[in-house]
Amino acid sequence: MAPPAPILATRSLGLDIGGARIVADVSLEVRAGELVGIIGPNGAGKTTLFNLLSGLLSPTSGTVELHGRDITGEPPFRRTRAGLGRTFQVSSVFPLLSVRENVRLAADSELGGTMRIWQRASRVGAERADQALERVGLGGRGDSPAGLLSHGDQRKLEIAMLLVGNPDVILLDEPMAGVSVEDVDELVELIRSVHEEEGKTVLMVEHRMEVVIGLAERIAVMHHGALLAFDEPDEVMANETVQTAYLGEPL
Repeated sequence: MAPPAPILATRSLGLDIGGARIVADVSLEVRAGELVGIIGPNGAGKTTLFNLLSGLLSPTSGTVELHGRDITGEPPFRRTRAGLGRTFQVSSVFPLLSVRENVRLAADSELGGTMRIWQRASRVGAERADQALERVGLGGRGDSPAGLLSHGDQRKLEIAMLLVGNPDVILLDEPMAGVSVEDVDELVELIRSVHEEEGKTVLMVEHRMEVVIGLAERIAVMHHGALLAFDEPDEVMANETVQTAYLGEPL
């Protein structure tokens, strides 16, 4: 019996800008329900790969497939509605709005509304927002301005904003960036529970290797825009080519 089709795949994906190769011939297949860590030295092309997957950039070669369907030419909002959610390195919350309003806007947008701050909140959107906040441990912070949350709690808020859209695939771009050491374990457990308990497929760019090794079922290593290795954590850590690429950067 043939293996099931990957939920997300790239086929010879590439991006050239001004004659420079930013992403080079990346072919990657991610299984449904899998948690994949994406690592690599600074400038390896990790965030650029996420930008190609989410539609913020258009590739100069290759394709992106979601649920076996070619989405290469589709804009970000269509990819979102097809089941692809994404967070960013820099917090994307509205700092002056309340925690609840941030999630409510995301919920109403998913329900076919808009992201207009002044529109009347839908009952379903408000209910989804409260459920998502409870899910990520922010149920008691709904009335607080989002900008007053710690970095760790802002990351939780971003995950809540994703969950109201019920994405099949979640792209987390450096979720531990700016998060205090004290908050890392709690955020790791939230990501683990979203993956395991809700069956979400997760791709995570992350520099904290202890986080990647502790969460990922497979690790993709990028170097100079190319996919250097894609295997289980133990195999990747023992790979001499990977170790050479990280020369001076501990794995």
